[in-house]
Amino acid sequence: MLDRLELLIGKDNIETIKKTKVLLIGVGGVGGYALESLVRSGIENITIVDFDKIDKTNLNRQIISLNSNIGEYKVDVCKKRVKDINPNCNIKIIKEKITKENFDILNIENYDYVIDACDSIEVKKEIIRRCIKNKIKFISSMGTGYKLDPSKLEIIDIRKTSYDPIAKIIRKMVKEEKIKGKVMVVCSKEENIKINSKVIASNSFVPATAGLLCTSYVINNIVGDKIENK
Repeated sequence: MLDRLELLIGKDNIETIKKTKVLLIGVGGVGGYALESLVRSGIENITIVDFDKIDKTNLNRQIISLNSNIGEYKVDVCKKRVKDINPNCNIKIIKEKITKENFDILNIENYDYVIDACDSIEVKKEIIRRCIKNKIKFISSMGTGYKLDPSKLEIIDIRKTSYDPIAKIIRKMVKEEKIKGKVMVVCSKEENIKINSKVIASNSFVPATAGLLCTSYVINNIVGDKIENK
């Protein structure tokens, strides 16, 4: 299934990608597209983490959501979908709500890459702390609600972000805890669109783009400058 990708990056890189271990935390609007593109890019060792069930409100933006699977656990739906794409994929699921208190169940040190697509700011902070401590490569998605322009999303160090309220909180943590090294995130330069509602406004294309950018960061990092000239 990877013949077209192999033409682009070479067989050796395909084999490296297959062996890479990825932990994906959150399989909603951002994480669902990250998972889809990771698997279609050859990742065969992946653990997905989510405690939520598919709801009708997910239909506008989450790739796994259908009217036929409303009420099912997202990780269960994801596993079935992944196996249908690539039966060789070794996909594990953790059906838990992750907090600082139970964070150790992730065994984060066992992975080559971590993608943070979760909603909890405290968990985002802990992911950064643990990945930095264990020298694990990671990418964290900031907010994708209240935005309409996917072209303003970028992969950037948290210290260079602007406008995003979640990024502001993470920047503060990184500064106060004197975290060294790059803290790479997917973040938008678009100011939040102001609406009079407590419900987070969203669409299909901004979260999707953020998820694809997370995957592009992982795959391009694996490939690096080793792409064979074809």
